[in-house]
Amino acid sequence: MSKIHILNGAQPYAFAPGTLNATLANRAKATFETMGHKVRLTSVSEGYDVEAEIENHLWANVLLLQFPVNWMGVPWSFKKYMDEVYTAGMGGRLSDGDGRSSNAPKANYGMGGKLVGTRYMISTTLNAPAEAFADAGEPFFEGLSLDDLLRPVHLNAKFFGMMPLPSFGAFDVMKNADVAGDLARFDTHLAMTFGELANDAA
Repeated sequence: MSKIHILNGAQPYAFAPGTLNATLANRAKATFETMGHKVRLTSVSEGYDVEAEIENHLWANVLLLQFPVNWMGVPWSFKKYMDEVYTAGMGGRLSDGDGRSSNAPKANYGMGGKLVGTRYMISTTLNAPAEAFADAGEPFFEGLSLDDLLRPVHLNAKFFGMMPLPSFGAFDVMKNADVAGDLARFDTHLAMTFGELANDAA
């Protein structure tokens, strides 16, 4: 069975206290434990130890990144986590610098990651409706998918050698929330994604 590290990257605000992200993170933890996986959970806004988080990344063979999309990216506290943990890990534990060498200083940027074999899954909540994505007729995203929007998060994971699992999105959560529907879709997504992951390992 897998060793799964869940990162809840929500930043609580008065208008958005992070309840749905906490619910999804805790639901994933309970689901994974029921499946027999070993699970660790870090809620970033509650504080963390940089060295312990590096060890969690080395321990895990799956990371679940749970966060709300804030201004087209991750919340500031989750970005701070990445800045601190991943910068500390670049010295040889999570990656060999940026992957380049003195023999080829212009080649292989971003290919020094040491988490090869680790998978990751993005699970995010958004104010935008699902219909705003993957539709060239929608003027804001102009046909971009959710994964296109989250490309920097994917590239960050790739920098450390990780490989993606299918992403999950809970959409329109501020104005037209369907929490029961989102939780049902989330359960199905976890069952399919981690069922396939177990089959791949077998």
